[in-house]
Amino acid sequence: MPQATFRFYGPLNDFLPPERRQRSFCHTFTGRASVKDMVESLGVPHPEIDLLLVNGEPVGFEYIVRPGDRVSVYPRFTTIEVGDLSRVRPAPLPEARFVLDTHLGRLAAYLRLLGFDTLYRNNFDDPELARLSDEEGRILLTRDRGLLKRNAVRYGYCVRAKYPRRQVVEVLRHFDLFDRIVPFRRCVRCNGLVEPVAKAEIDHLLAADTRRYYHEFSRCTVCEQIYWKGSHYRRIQKLVEEIVATGARKSDC
Repeated sequence: MPQATFRFYGPLNDFLPPERRQRSFCHTFTGRASVKDMVESLGVPHPEIDLLLVNGEPVGFEYIVRPGDRVSVYPRFTTIEVGDLSRVRPAPLPEARFVLDTHLGRLAAYLRLLGFDTLYRNNFDDPELARLSDEEGRILLTRDRGLLKRNAVRYGYCVRAKYPRRQVVEVLRHFDLFDRIVPFRRCVRCNGLVEPVAKAEIDHLLAADTRRYYHEFSRCTVCEQIYWKGSHYRRIQKLVEEIVATGARKSDC
């Protein structure tokens, strides 16, 4: 039966069984298959791939794998200059905007807290997530690699970490976003933009103690949630500072 040799690099090895990581291995196949279909059958979602080389030459996802081919699969490059090689990853988005799978609710809250445009609902289904990512040019974040293999998904990332604090650091590092953090710009509840509002305009909505002790307020332009710098603000500010501080460190928080 025909065989091709595959080698995956960097974090793409996360998707492979241990015996196939960081090494070349032979893959037996039958029939006619594109390199995209073949690498995904091996477990690696196409949005994670930046460059494909077959026998040393760059190819697109549509390339049909032939017996004896040597396929090298590379992730997104951050520190290596690859010159004019043709990449399979689409052009970078002008702004990092996200749509999150239903199991990443706490991560969505963290990203909104840090100022990133983040769509989230706990009842999104897979076709809707793929459609929103495609139509609105949003990066789909999920831990479901099967969702990332949908053809409609062009921008996506499989979150490796299990815990929300580690997840947000992972996402910020992967997309190099630490210098784009603008805390408290978005509503944690609905993702709307938050703007200053005069106290007199919302005075009738405030609890007595809040009215007495606080004088600066902001309000979501969508859901009208009111924010002020109470004790909860100081706790959240400390959390933001801890997340930002990890940008200069290699270890997760």
